[in-house]
Amino acid sequence: MDEFTQEELRALDNEGRALLTQHKIRTWDGKEKILTIINVYCPHADPGKPERLAFKMRFYRLLQIRAEALLAAGSHVIILGDLNTAHRPIDHWDAANLECFEEDPGRKWMDGLLSNLDCQAGSHVGAFVDSYRCFQPKQEGAFTCWSTITGARPLNYGSRIDYVLADRTLVIDTFQASFLLPEVMGSDHCPVGAVLSVCCVPAKQCPSLCTRFLPEFSGTQLKILHFLVHLKEDPVFKQSALPLSGQTQVRQNKARVRSTRPRPSQAGSNKGQKNLMNYFQPSSCCPQASSKLEMPSLGALATPKIPEDEVMAKMVEVQAKASEAKDEKEVRALFWKSVLGGPLPMPLCGGHREPCVMRTVKKPGPNLGRHFYMCSRPRGPPTDPSSRCNFFLWGRPS
Repeated sequence: MDEFTQEELRALDNEGRALLTQHKIRTWDGKEKILTIINVYCPHADPGKPERLAFKMRFYRLLQIRAEALLAAGSHVIILGDLNTAHRPIDHWDAANLECFEEDPGRKWMDGLLSNLDCQAGSHVGAFVDSYRCFQPKQEGAFTCWSTITGARPLNYGSRIDYVLADRTLVIDTFQASFLLPEVMGSDHCPVGAVLSVCCVPAKQCPSLCTRFLPEFSGTQLKILHFLVHLKEDPVFKQSALPLSGQTQVRQNKARVRSTRPRPSQAGSNKGQKNLMNYFQPSSCCPQASSKLEMPSLGALATPKIPEDEVMAKMVEVQAKASEAKDEKEVRALFWKSVLGGPLPMPLCGGHREPCVMRTVKKPGPNLGRHFYMCSRPRGPPTDPSSRCNFFLWGRPS
């Protein structure tokens, strides 16, 4: 750790890219060991930002130093997560068209970190093993990341940058399988995992860095069972509660006495609404209605009969007006379409003769904001006829 300054260590840790947990495990032969799991999200090297490549390589170096130190201390170590580097050409779909694929600094670092993939004793360089390639050394198309911008996942045009790396002894002794789950959606990455033939040993006490030992949580609620403990009543509390209940009862009795006293409005005045029937009494300002109401004759209520010829004539007139209004609306719509024109139809791509999609340039430069057309199919290998063709057309200036 002497090669890192304190400022550099803080900068590397500031982005929160690593989570380390330790577990006690028991192997098939009954031995108990410590297993350290380092879950990482390694930095991405942006081609336009050279400083990010330097940051990524320093992060790699610190990760390797920490993992190897844990191995030297007697712990098994698993490094898993997004390493943001496709190690071998088999792990990248378009590796043949990438310049200096093997010379990439991230791949050279992985060469030094990992041993050979056949899990056999012999010459190897690094202390860790790529568990997936240990079980599937020649599996092609085994990718874990696809571009969502180009829609590359349907044709499996991606790369494998997510790993489960483990120390050589742990892989040989306990690993039963290592797998990818490309069918699980929800991200541009897919889950990866491994199966180990070990069992976890419960800890007798919480780790020293457990949250319950932090000063800001000291003395607060520690277990949910504390909510279910029956609290014993304090005799002092009972004595102090008795006079309070008596005072409350006296106050309630006083309130009842007060409620029996007649209100001034009730005792001295008979005005005001007393019951609901007062709403239905006849008003004094209006004359009394006669109790005998004359019912209208049935002839006055009957609807006059209209001849059928008049009904048919009215229906024809209504339909003619509706047809005229519809024709007038269509004429207006055709007029405005001829004036405004509307959007042009999408051009057809040259490879499939299918409508293209329009995209916008977002990269800073002279073409920023310009529209262009390209094939609407997902990106895939050039040899696949169902993948996107190379059609490109600039849109007309707005």
